[in-house]
Amino acid sequence: MIIPIHDENPTQTISWVTISLIIANILVFIYELSLGNTLDIFMREYTMIPYLVVQFPSVGTYSTIFTSIFLHGSWIHIIGNMLYLWIFGNNIEDILGHGRFFIFYLLCGLGGAAGHILSNPNSHIPSLGASGAIAGALAAYLILYPLASIDVAVPIFIFIKIIRLPAIIVIGFWFILQLVSSYTIITSPTIQSSGGVAWFAHIGGFITGFLLILIFPKKRKPKKRRKANKGYF
Repeated sequence: MIIPIHDENPTQTISWVTISLIIANILVFIYELSLGNTLDIFMREYTMIPYLVVQFPSVGTYSTIFTSIFLHGSWIHIIGNMLYLWIFGNNIEDILGHGRFFIFYLLCGLGGAAGHILSNPNSHIPSLGASGAIAGALAAYLILYPLASIDVAVPIFIFIKIIRLPAIIVIGFWFILQLVSSYTIITSPTIQSSGGVAWFAHIGGFITGFLLILIFPKKRKPKKRRKANKGYF
């Protein structure tokens, strides 16, 4: 397992939307923590439940597709998502511009929700998290900056090594992990019915981001990045 922690890919503008999204997600999560015994009621109201979206289409059920993007289930969940959003999202915002990036983000979240619903339309398990939207940012980053240098943490027994890899390897490895994990879900109905990580939401968001970045108008062209240096440092 590799964990991205930083990229050598400076932006030319302040990433106001990315920063705002991170702040919004954190504030919502803090609000979740304050709810105590009423948290379950709140989650049922604002998380996306595939069965309800499919069987009872309405403004209310459709709106949960977007409200669920701002909800998280644990500190690990939100820290991981916000780390990925900051590393990869700010560069996409830099290229698309603030308004288009916000639309891009929401559409990737929609694509992630679609992927999750298609994989298990009868699921009554609430779905939440920004992973689908962030997966779209990863796909866009892969297209725009395949050779950008990414610093990743690699756990080796009780030690952690920091190495630098090109984005194509880091994001490619991540996407392969999603495919392998989704195959495990398909071949194991027990796992599918028990909840856990919504792997198909990641895939749906990634595919959506991949397609959208090809057609979205760009504010500026991405600068060419040198191939990442190899080895430990």
